[in-house]
Amino acid sequence: MPDEYIQVVTTTASVEEAHRIASALVEGRLAACVQIVGPIESVYRWQGKVETAAEWQCWIKTRRVHYVAIEAAIRGLHSYEVPEILAVPIVAGSEAYLKWLSEETASE
Repeated sequence: MPDEYIQVVTTTASVEEAHRIASALVEGRLAACVQIVGPIESVYRWQGKVETAAEWQCWIKTRRVHYVAIEAAIRGLHSYEVPEILAVPIVAGSEAYLKWLSEETASE
């Protein structure tokens, strides 16, 4: 059962963008919960230069079946040319939490 659950991570340039993505995913039942953390400081290489930026992380709790739609939604709402979109498997979780996650991401 835990094999069907994932956590998707993305970073955004603003808290407003993070809220826009989070709201779209939860309202669309693609995610049960999106936690917004930040600001964080990211150091990365972009177009041959080392850059530093303040960003906000979105931790998206969902089921694997929704990954393709979540990636498409993030790409459509995101301001970055190449946004971070990483899926991490949830290998274990409390039965009650995973049941809630399933219920909140089920089709109506």
